[in-house]
Amino acid sequence: MSTQFPAGPLLSKIQAPADLRKLPANQLPAVCEELRQYIIDHVSVNGGHFGASLGVTELTVALHYVFNTPYDQLVWDVGHQAYGHKILTGRQGVFHTNRLLGGISGFPKRSESEYDAFGVGHSSTSISAALGMAVASRYKKEFDRQHIAVIGDGSMTAGMAFEAMNHAGDIPNNMIIILNDNCMAIDPNVGALKEYLTDITTSHTYNKVKDDVWNLLGKMSRFGKSAQEIVSKIENGLKATLLKQSNLFESFNLRYFGPIDGHDVEYLATVLRDLKDIPGPKILHCVTTKGKGYSLAEKDQTLWHAPGKFDKLTGEIEKKTYDNPQAPKYQEVFGHTLLELAEQNPKIMGITPAMPSGSSLNIMMAAMPDRAFDVGIAEQHAVTFSAGLATQGLTVFCNIYSSFMQRGYDQVVHDVCLQKLPVIFCLDRAGLAGADGPTHHGNLDIAMMRCVPNMIVAAPRNEQELRNIMYTASLDKFKERGEAISIRYPRGQGVMPAWRTNFEEIEIGTGIELNRGKDVAILSLGHIGNEAIKAVELLASQGIDAALYDMRFAKPLDEKLLHEIFRKFNTILTVEDASIVGGFGSAIAEFMVDHQYQANMIRLGIPDHIVEHGEQSELYALCGIDSNGIAQKIADQLGAKVHVKASKALTE
Repeated sequence: MSTQFPAGPLLSKIQAPADLRKLPANQLPAVCEELRQYIIDHVSVNGGHFGASLGVTELTVALHYVFNTPYDQLVWDVGHQAYGHKILTGRQGVFHTNRLLGGISGFPKRSESEYDAFGVGHSSTSISAALGMAVASRYKKEFDRQHIAVIGDGSMTAGMAFEAMNHAGDIPNNMIIILNDNCMAIDPNVGALKEYLTDITTSHTYNKVKDDVWNLLGKMSRFGKSAQEIVSKIENGLKATLLKQSNLFESFNLRYFGPIDGHDVEYLATVLRDLKDIPGPKILHCVTTKGKGYSLAEKDQTLWHAPGKFDKLTGEIEKKTYDNPQAPKYQEVFGHTLLELAEQNPKIMGITPAMPSGSSLNIMMAAMPDRAFDVGIAEQHAVTFSAGLATQGLTVFCNIYSSFMQRGYDQVVHDVCLQKLPVIFCLDRAGLAGADGPTHHGNLDIAMMRCVPNMIVAAPRNEQELRNIMYTASLDKFKERGEAISIRYPRGQGVMPAWRTNFEEIEIGTGIELNRGKDVAILSLGHIGNEAIKAVELLASQGIDAALYDMRFAKPLDEKLLHEIFRKFNTILTVEDASIVGGFGSAIAEFMVDHQYQANMIRLGIPDHIVEHGEQSELYALCGIDSNGIAQKIADQLGAKVHVKASKALTE
């Protein structure tokens, strides 16, 4: 159950941005404080993303105060920071359902509100989307319509953002890019762009002269267009001279303004009004602090990106306590295992695109900074960078969230597999990712990867299997295959408290029998096999004797084992935490057809429609791939007069 808190006296009267615009500008700071407190109250007890929305509170209020949303179109990049936006745009009364099953999404979503101009969740899309909107408006002769893209400096590191800016400066459009510069994405930002922005924000000489130019620019309407052109030339010259380099954004033909204080809401509103009157594409550089207004979040911005539930007064983050030892998260097993392997093998390198803490590559980065790299939000680069390392005989572990792997797919095909390079892709958050919802569900990787030549597709059932397949892929003999490997594992906990097992080599493309039975064969792939184990127990209690096989690989398949299974069983069920279309079950069906077997075959997996957000256990139940769903499907298929108890997640 979620908890709802009352809003402050000003915020409670704002059910749409039109209500906000009725207030005098001197009341905006009070609105910001009430909005910030409303976010703190709800996230502290209900969970969710935290620091990002606090950091853009003033910017959010100023944008909706100045622009005529939703006619003026506001696009948030990624969307972690859009809680304030949601609260101000008619969702205050349902904000307590954020990220819960059946509640509002944790990200902007077009089907949820007309104020959500573009659905987001992955980074660096805002400029491209807003540019498309701006060009469409110009084509429709809606010349008064504004288009605003709010993008963080972390998201700006992706190539897509630069591609969009390059295009924006080359065609007529009415777009404002708001660069929300806080030196943070989830982890601290890396790369030359961060250093460049730091130079801009810390150049005292430039900022002093820039303020004088800005004041003059604010008066330009009194002097006409010629004065505007003069100011533009003076300002551009000052930027290049005082910063001792050309301005990156001006080189894209984008008018650059700033940097300005992103927490001065009244000044922000004034500046945004001025920018509305300046034609053409432009960029406003706002300096903000992630977690602003909550001191602990300001000090440790990575921890407070999405801390879970916490005591807002003490800052103590809620942690469950257990009487017995608990299994670790899969990402932690990956991180510690990679370091353990790297200590034994000097050829091992680790790569991640901006998710060192989320993937636990930060463990190796701390111990071996010269062998583990955060390349920024740049999945395409991460894959090809890994390929380059692999050409030199290094053993490369490229760790990417499954849903983000989609962004580097061409590089997997063209730069890795076509060249037979043995890159090891470790795909975290595979399957149903939970409360982050459809933008983060990793349900496509099996279907994507198994159709690529020179690609092995593996999915460990538990921590021991993960360690063993990582070990196997790290061996020099693996390189002789001339194949890459995709190793997928889910978000959250494993099943083995005593997970530090000895390494054992696994024969590629082999499955194992977990339970011998005679009535039906269950073929599982990956962590979902633990639900299948429980399903076998449920069926046994109803008198159904089910065999269970952990296939371990979707490609290559264990054909020897499959021949045995199809010769023995008339009813075969496959289960996977991945897309039912083109996935593991499809591979088994193809084997059945290719070898002319006939069987009653059932495929369970993530259905061919968008699965919304909710807890993993709830989503497993909705997709029918939890233990109860598996057992019920088999009982129905066999015509058994039994009934498996409905899943708890569906009856609460």
